Amino acid sequence: MHIKQETIERHTLAVIVDNEPGILARIAGLFTARGYNIESLTVTDISEDDLVSRITIVTSASVHVMEQIIAQLERLVPVHKVLDLTLLGPHVERELALVKVAGTGDHRIEALRLADVYRARVIDATIESFVFEVTGGSDKIDTFINLMREVGLVEVARTGIVAIARGPKGA
Repeated sequence: MHIKQETIERHTLAVIVDNEPGILARIAGLFTARGYNIESLTVTDISEDDLVSRITIVTSASVHVMEQIIAQLERLVPVHKVLDLTLLGPHVERELALVKVAGTGDHRIEALRLADVYRARVIDATIESFVFEVTGGSDKIDTFINLMREVGLVEVARTGIVAIARGPKGA
């Protein structure tokens, strides 16, 4: 007997919710209780009156598990809508990272050269270090960080992924 393995795929979800205390904890708890991993999580207020927020969640799961996740999210009372941007088609994803690099001499020059190639901006500089701001897809940021390890990476802070569907319609 051959059991077919389900393919695990990365999904980006946009969850529109009432902006109320505890909703983020409830959503994170839903993932934790069922053993689902959250790879990235961002939250922002999206309404003029501060009553509605958008939570962007990146997770990896099979199609079957993703259907369960979405169904469970939709059952939470303050959730208005859950969109699987991955299934909806073309969407834009971006992340921002602050990358601190220390070094002098050739390492300093190489850090600046690499930052130029990756369109990273210097947002702070001292005689011994830089803080770069780099935006783009997660792969681009991962590559930039790995290259900076070679020239004096000190610290990294990342925002997590934000995403929005392409086209004229809103969430």
